[in-house]
Amino acid sequence: MVDYQLAKRKAAERLAIPGQTNLPTNEEIEHALAEHLQLFQSKQLAQRVAEHRRVACEAMMFLEAYQPRAVGTVLNGIVTDYNDIQLHVCADNPEQIAMVLMGHSIPYDQSHRRFRYGKDRYIEKPVFRFTAGNINIELAVFTPSDFRELPLSPINGKPIKRASLKELQSLASPPSV
Repeated sequence: MVDYQLAKRKAAERLAIPGQTNLPTNEEIEHALAEHLQLFQSKQLAQRVAEHRRVACEAMMFLEAYQPRAVGTVLNGIVTDYNDIQLHVCADNPEQIAMVLMGHSIPYDQSHRRFRYGKDRYIEKPVFRFTAGNINIELAVFTPSDFRELPLSPINGKPIKRASLKELQSLASPPSV
């Protein structure tokens, strides 16, 4: 998940701004990034978004048995050269995902990520990261009971948006005229 806190802290230090009261919100930063990309990298942005969505769709088809959902930049279209494709998958245990990846000889790294569910409620989830072509894919594994409750977005604090394969495919294909 994208979180601009570190960038805000660095900017405040460099500009000698005390505290964090005068810093932009995450939504303001995301809006400015979207404007910048559209203004200065319009063609590359369209290509990156299309490529990320294509690869995400392929990964979601591969992981179909685990109800994959696309989240983050692949949905909102604010894709830089540094963004990973982020997917949420549903499995009884993370070993199931590890076995699928190993069974297809896909090298991966495993770690954990904290997801926020309320003001002070965080839950750590296992995350698998692998590369498809030149794009990193990050799979966060949720149990069936956890999968129904949406974590909160680090950008706006609202429930995160998730898209099924069908929903992502509709974003990935150009509108018919």
